[in-house]
Amino acid sequence: MTLNAVGATVLLFCGTLPLDDVMVESVDLIEINHCYDENGTHVFDQILFYDWSPSDRQYHVRAWRMLRHPSQIPHRDPISGKFETTWYDSWVLRRVRATTIRETWTQYDPEVVARSDLPKELRRELLRPVSTVHRFP
Repeated sequence: MTLNAVGATVLLFCGTLPLDDVMVESVDLIEINHCYDENGTHVFDQILFYDWSPSDRQYHVRAWRMLRHPSQIPHRDPISGKFETTWYDSWVLRRVRATTIRETWTQYDPEVVARSDLPKELRRELLRPVSTVHRFP
């Protein structure tokens, strides 16, 4: 299945869901990273989400998730022109949008390296879902 076909499938799937059931937020950059070991063997794929820091004049990692299924690959939304990825993050359907996207192939984990610029404890993570409790009379 091509990247466009995957994107169209995700768009059709997500277009059938009510917006209230999707946590939507924006970042400045989405990175698709393919990580390899020192022998060139593929280790994992991940998606990193970045915010731009005007004071540091660089992107800071905000969050990351393992890329577990082709449907998570970001695609361009034809209406907004932004790139977006949608997936189930634990029990909540999450959509993250960005105006910029990049794809990298590295022999290191960019998220781990980014900790030297901004420790994990100081990151602005993706929004945490609020659990709802339904009470029936």
